[in-house]
Formats: sequence, C-alpha cells, structure tokens
Amino acid sequence: MTDFYLFSTIRNGIIGKNLYERKVVNDLGNVSSNNENQYEKLIRLLEEQLAQTNQQNKELSKKLDQSLKQNEALTEQLRHLTKLLYGSKTEKTKYNAPDGQGSLFDDDPSFSESEHTEEQSQQTISYTVVRKVQKKKRNDSLHDGIEVEAVHHHPKNTMCDCCQGQMIEIGSTIVREEAEFIPARMKKVQHIEHAYECKNCKGDPFQKAQIKRGKAPQAPIQRSISSPSVLAKVIYDKFMQYLPLYRQVKEWERYGLTTNDKNLSNWVIRAAHDWLSPIYEQMKHLMMAKSVLHVDETYAQIINRSDGKSGQTNAYNWVFRSVPCQGPIITLFQSSLSRARSVLEDFIDGFSGTIVCDGYSAYDKLKGVTFANCFAHIRRYWLKADSKNGQTGVNYCDDLYRLERKFKHLSPSKRRKKRQKYSKPIVDKFLEWVETSPFYGKNALAKAAEYTLNRANGLKTFLNDGRIEIDNNPAENAIRPSVVGRKNWIHSVSEAGAKANAICLSLAETAKANGVDFYRYLLKLLTDLPNLDIYQHQEILNQYMPWSKMIQAECGSKIK
Repeated sequence: MTDFYLFSTIRNGIIGKNLYERKVVNDLGNVSSNNENQYEKLIRLLEEQLAQTNQQNKELSKKLDQSLKQNEALTEQLRHLTKLLYGSKTEKTKYNAPDGQGSLFDDDPSFSESEHTEEQSQQTISYTVVRKVQKKKRNDSLHDGIEVEAVHHHPKNTMCDCCQGQMIEIGSTIVREEAEFIPARMKKVQHIEHAYECKNCKGDPFQKAQIKRGKAPQAPIQRSISSPSVLAKVIYDKFMQYLPLYRQVKEWERYGLTTNDKNLSNWVIRAAHDWLSPIYEQMKHLMMAKSVLHVDETYAQIINRSDGKSGQTNAYNWVFRSVPCQGPIITLFQSSLSRARSVLEDFIDGFSGTIVCDGYSAYDKLKGVTFANCFAHIRRYWLKADSKNGQTGVNYCDDLYRLERKFKHLSPSKRRKKRQKYSKPIVDKFLEWVETSPFYGKNALAKAAEYTLNRANGLKTFLNDGRIEIDNNPAENAIRPSVVGRKNWIHSVSEAGAKANAICLSLAETAKANGVDFYRYLLKLLTDLPNLDIYQHQEILNQYMPWSKMIQAECGSKIK
C-alpha cells in the first residue's frame, strides 16, 4: 500500500507539472514581445513553478526514504524471526582468519592431491592395515571413598574332575564393578532425657537434694517433627534438584512421613530465618568489604505483596557475586518487589569499588561506585543486527575475547598491562568505528550502535583494572539456578517465602562455588547452630563459612 501511494503521488505530480507547463507555454504565446511586465510575470510564474517542483521533490524524496527505511526494518525483522525459528541458537562464532592470513593447507588444493610423477605407476597394491583398537574411556565412575563390597564367586565343586583330588586356589580376577543403590529409609528418633538423683544426699536432712538431668540437643524448629536431616533434605531437593515442595510431599509419603506442602514451606522459612540468615548476613558483611562485584537481576513472582499490587506484577531476584582474585567466591541473592535503584543502594550500603553489570539504568550514578559494562551484551546487540556491519562489530568483540582467554591465568597486575598493550587499541578502534559510521533509523544496527556509544565509558573500565572481567557472565551464570527454579516452583506465596528462597539459593551457590556438598553443609549448620550462642558471639559464624577449614574437612564435595 505504501509503494502504491508513493507511485500515485509521483504520477499525479508529473501530470500536474505537465499541465502547468502547457499553461506557461500558452501564456508565452500570448505575450507581446514589447510588454516587459508580461515577461516579469512569466518569470515569477516560472520561479514559483520551480519552487513548487523542488518542494514536491523534497516531500517525495522524504517519503521514499521513509519507505526504504521501513522496508529495511521489516526485512531485518523477518530475517531475525527466521533465524530464531530455524537458525542456530548458539552465539559462538567460528573463527575466520584475517585477510591475507589464510590456512597453511586449505587454500592450495594441491595439498589434498597425490603427487604426479613423470612415469605414473598403474600398479594397484592392496594391503590390510590392522588398526589398534583403543579402549573407550568411561564417562562414569565411582568416587574413591565409596564403600566397597566384594562378592566372591567360587566354583561349586573344587574337586578335580580327573583325579578327584582337592584343588587349591591360584588366583582371582575382578570381572566387573557395578554401582548399587541403597534406598533412603525413615526412622523415628525419640529423644529421652534421663534424670538422676543422689540417694545419699536425699536421705541427709542437712543436704539439698542433688538431681541431674540429661539434656537433649536443641531442635532447629521447636515442637516440630522435622529433624536437621529432614530439613536439609527438603532444602537440598528444592534448591539443588529444583524439586517443588508439592512434589516432595509424595516422596516423603513413600518414605513414611505424612505431611503437606504448606508444612514443608513453613519449615523452610523457619530454618532460613532462624539459622541460615545469620550465615547469609555474615557473608554479606564480608562481601561489602570487597572492591569488585558482579550484579544482575531477573524477574520473579510473589502472590501476596505488601505494596498492594497484583500478584501478576513482576518482583525481582538480584544476584551479587564476588571475583575469585579477592578470596573465596561469595554469591548472594536478594528478593525485592521492584527493580528500583533504591533496592541496589540499600543492599550495597557501605560498598566502595567497581560493579560489573549490564546496561540497566538503575546501575548509574551511585556514590563511591564505578561501573564496568558487559561486552557480552554489546556483542549480542551486534549479533542481532545480522549484517556485514553487524558482523564487523561482532569481530571486534571476538578479538577482545580471544585476548582475554590468553590473559585468563595471569595475575591482575599482569593482566592490566597486557590489556593496556593489546586490548585498549581494539576498544578504541571499535568505538571510533561505531561513532564515525552512519548508523541511523530504528533498525537493529542503529540500536546496537546507540547501545554501544551510551556505554562507551563503562566498556573501557576493565582496561584499567586486572581484577575486573570483560563481561558480566559470572553473575548471569550465578542467577541461572533462580531461573531454573522459577520454572519449577513458579512463584512464592509470600514475601517471607521469597526471602527464604533467596537465603537458601545464596548458601547453595556459595557452597557449590567453594567445593562444599550443600546437603552435608546444611546438615552441619542445622545440627550445630541451634546449640550455639551465635547471636551473642557472631565470631562463631566465621567457623561455619563454606571456605573454613572445618567445613572443608567435614562437608567437602569430594569424599575423602
């Protein structure tokens, strides 16, 4: 319809112009050669005609330009949707050698041909090559610390078939190893406190009766049948196996425990609030003392919200992750009702340093904080452009990532020097290319250019500090369990439940990052902490950090 309208407009303009020119010619024929006023009048008419024609040309050119841009945008959108439906989902790029630097062998077809001699032999020699069969490497194995049970198989009859004498054993061979699963079982544990009394003192009228009573350990949740092992199993299955509570109910019924998902939810909330939150707060205190953090956020759903909004309104889970070069890795989640800057400000209160993040505006303008933007997001924008210029932008990013892989194992100071020497020229050239290229309109290419230029300063931050990563992938990888969990347990009923989820996810991901088995870690925390005065002596909590010697020794993920 747009092209038809444009054609009609041009055609009508041409017809109108021809009619007007005929009128001018007729007027010229009627003009007396001696009448200068008539000539001046005609000149003015011609000037008006020229101005009108120029104006019409400008309008038509503008409409044509708009149509071309619209056509380009629609073509790009069609190409993008087609790629989403039928194209590869990976963002990896196959390496292409730079211009003038080809492969040593692929360019010359003679390398794949046999050598031709002057006297080519016509004799065909047939022979058989016996190739050594390589033993296939197994991709499954049992840990060294697993209990071993040896099952011996002796002949039923050890008498010699020839002389009927007794045979003696001359050796044995392990013919196979197999894994045997022992199903979990439930048992009822009754804690019985016994009281003792001194009979001698009881019979002495001058002595006070002496009575001693055994003291059972404190339970994680008072007046509840949930033990540390049951709580640890419930939390582990939800946050490491992503098994919703309503599905766990059937499994517990099979083991012999009748309960419901509401009870399980209350157990998780109570355990997280009473015993896991002190560990979480101590981790947060240690994290705020660091100078580089990765931050990201993803949406969540909370049904009963305190702000009066509908349960369909997006809530958010934020993730904060430290960097390996500054000690043990800490990963913390924070649940919130919004994505506002105030949430970030409250959480990082007291932090001073650099935050690696994406381009979301909430990360801007925080006091004492420098921001480093993510090159993975930049590359993704140029990849979506799906054009020659888009590929050029991707190539710049790939060049930087190729260098980062080489610098990965260097110390922060050496990495900074290498970046200044090799990476900085590429970044400068990339930004100069984007700034000087004529990317206009509302297409993906223009959006990629705008996104890049708006974050130019943040893209240079990693060049000046070897502790800073080139992208925010560590945070995006850390937040993935929250996304996987969201697809399984769908929503949180209350804000207390969402907060408990954030605490449990934090301990799960931090334990995993430090090589600690999460179930055994939970069992240790829920067994010990109820019997320690952690609220009066918070220094005790340092012994229960996932990287502490005690936790590493007792809860290490690899069985000793």
